[in-house]
Amino acid sequence: MVLLFVLLLALEVSAVPLSSFRVPIGNNLRRRRTNSSHGIFDPEYAERELHHILSKYRNAHKILENQGLVPHNISAPNLSSPVVPVHKSVNALSDVETPSISAEAPLNPPVLIASGTAKMPLTDVVWPPLDVMYYGSLQFGTPPQELTVDIDTGSADLWVPSDCASCANKQFDKRASVTFNETTTTFAITYGSGQVAADLGRDVVAFQGLSVKNQSFGLVTAESDNFNNLPNSGILGMAFSSIAFSGQKTLFENLIEEKQLAASMFSVHLTRGEESGSEVCFGCMDKDKATGDPRWVPLTSKTYWGVFLDAIALNTSLTVARNPLTAAIDTGTTYIYVPEDLAVRFYSQIPGSRIANEYGSGYYAYPCNEFLRVSFLFGNQEFAMRNSDFNSGQLSAGSTECIGGIVSLGQTFSADFAIIGEKPHNSSCTFGYSTFDYDGGRIGFSPSINNRKEPPPHP
Repeated sequence: MVLLFVLLLALEVSAVPLSSFRVPIGNNLRRRRTNSSHGIFDPEYAERELHHILSKYRNAHKILENQGLVPHNISAPNLSSPVVPVHKSVNALSDVETPSISAEAPLNPPVLIASGTAKMPLTDVVWPPLDVMYYGSLQFGTPPQELTVDIDTGSADLWVPSDCASCANKQFDKRASVTFNETTTTFAITYGSGQVAADLGRDVVAFQGLSVKNQSFGLVTAESDNFNNLPNSGILGMAFSSIAFSGQKTLFENLIEEKQLAASMFSVHLTRGEESGSEVCFGCMDKDKATGDPRWVPLTSKTYWGVFLDAIALNTSLTVARNPLTAAIDTGTTYIYVPEDLAVRFYSQIPGSRIANEYGSGYYAYPCNEFLRVSFLFGNQEFAMRNSDFNSGQLSAGSTECIGGIVSLGQTFSADFAIIGEKPHNSSCTFGYSTFDYDGGRIGFSPSINNRKEPPPHP
């Protein structure tokens, strides 16, 4: 699944006055589906996303360190050998029994109230064969003004344009709202390819029958031209407010605090190549979008939606993370990004693979005819990926080499952080329908109905 786009250029996250700070957030839902077995790798898009990722998560290690947050008590894998055999491979689509959940983590989150759910429909912007972005609608102010936003699990701030002379998309008219409250707080959001400047305001924010009367959000007063070719007006951050640069609670957190949701969770379903059908289910799991029960993985901390990545499995071997590794589940990122050391050791297991220097650092080429069984171990559970989803396209028409969907973050990036993109083609593997359980501190991965349209990940 996916829904956010990644952007940004971060700066130091040390204590900065709230009245003036810079925010590295996600360029939500901006993604391209370049992984077709007959497709050609798009280096321009891939390089842009890598740049955005490095900027967006530049300070992730410091954020976790400064928060004093540590991983849950998860047993780490045996690191005595970097590559160990896989004794049992889990097929995401086979009729395997769902792993048992401990008493501390029930199968479904506790019900907060008898009702209180809302399904936010998302529009898939399709530029064949690409799924460019997914966005939904929020209503701001009184009377309500409808604006579209990208849902970003990699950030925690909500913003829309207002009084913005450089903004081409629909804007919020604060003077037309009788419930709007202005503040004196201003801030800038810097991206890898652009910047927006914003004031902090408060007003009613509503959608699908749910409403927060005094929700804080940024009113963007200036933005770079690169935002004007996107159909959405703003971004809705869905991570934890512990990483919110505004210092304000998220819309989702306020809905939980006000007991408006049946459960403290939201679930994401993204279609492939279809304008309608995608959704975010607030306070619920939509059984019509999943084909099985979720397999729960605990979070490493309540900052990003991050889980413990034990290893990456390839065929019959595991490439084990040398250090405890937090992997952020990012609903708007296309590729899977891992530390340099893990990428080097993983690709060393693929015969004929090489660093694709012609595309810059981070990318690896491998023989297209290699059938690879790739899966990820999150919290000691294995989640499979399709061979076709790992393939990000041929180097050129007729080439026998393809680019792998796992990208190195480089030698200068933190060695204890990874980013798992949940693009549409990944929604066909085990982490296809994702449920984000706030109070439970965990993410549930269920097989998606998208699976019915695709061949299984392993023969």
